[in-house]
Amino acid sequence: MPSRQSAPTPKASWQFDAIGTRWAIETVSPLSDSLRREMSDRIAAFDTVYSRFRPDSLVRRVATVAGEYVFPSDSVALMSLYRQLYDITSGAVTPLVGSTLEALGYDETYSFQTKAPASVPLWDDVMKWDGNILTTTQPVVLDVGAAGKGYLVDIIGQLLEDDGITSYVIDASGDVRHRGSEAQVIGLEHPDDPTRVIGAVRLNNQSLCASATNRRRWGDNLHHVIDGRTSAPATDVVATWVIADSTMVADGLATALFFVSPDDLQSLGSFQFVRMFASGEVEYLLEDVGELFV
Repeated sequence: MPSRQSAPTPKASWQFDAIGTRWAIETVSPLSDSLRREMSDRIAAFDTVYSRFRPDSLVRRVATVAGEYVFPSDSVALMSLYRQLYDITSGAVTPLVGSTLEALGYDETYSFQTKAPASVPLWDDVMKWDGNILTTTQPVVLDVGAAGKGYLVDIIGQLLEDDGITSYVIDASGDVRHRGSEAQVIGLEHPDDPTRVIGAVRLNNQSLCASATNRRRWGDNLHHVIDGRTSAPATDVVATWVIADSTMVADGLATALFFVSPDDLQSLGSFQFVRMFASGEVEYLLEDVGELFV
């Protein structure tokens, strides 16, 4: 779910579409053409590995035949986080929801037509990750939507910093990474009304990730947040926001909060959060970084 960003001073902004969503990168000065190309190439490389919507991706090959697959070396951090989330949530958060999403209609052609139910397999039954090597016992459809976009935002942020840019905001439609001396005020969009916010936070050299069941929804209780334990879309929680030092971690935590309590996630490091339940109740921890209006 996109969060509304408020920039207190005029800045250069590069906006583009990638991995199925809208991006905006704000910097003090316009980015060089060479840096834009480098970032575009890195995003394209990510898509070539992880997209389940393109027939030439590594993930589509994994979905075709069992075997051993070599992933990029920097995938180790992403899959390590996924394993931690999988264990903490007893399988609710898992990269193995791809087949279920496709059966529900969120497939390669965006048909949004439901098919025969597909259960989410158990991690240890169908695959093993060893470093950046994936070994599968059967074809599996991976989907890294729970933390992959945050992972990519962190990679793009590092490219900016490697180029000497230390003040910037990356906003990948709800996954926001901030660096610089001037904090950004970001509104938390109401999941039932995109013209309203339920609160605002000040983001200062951290990341904010949001997730909501009103985004990527295509039918009655059909949306992208799948509970790996039940193979069904989540129902109790409708929106989450997480502030953490890492965008990847914030993204993963925002998904995990649909299924477990914040206390269960403390082993993943310090974070602050807001989550809204279907009942309208709001639970939050915001220590001197923002306020709620509900």
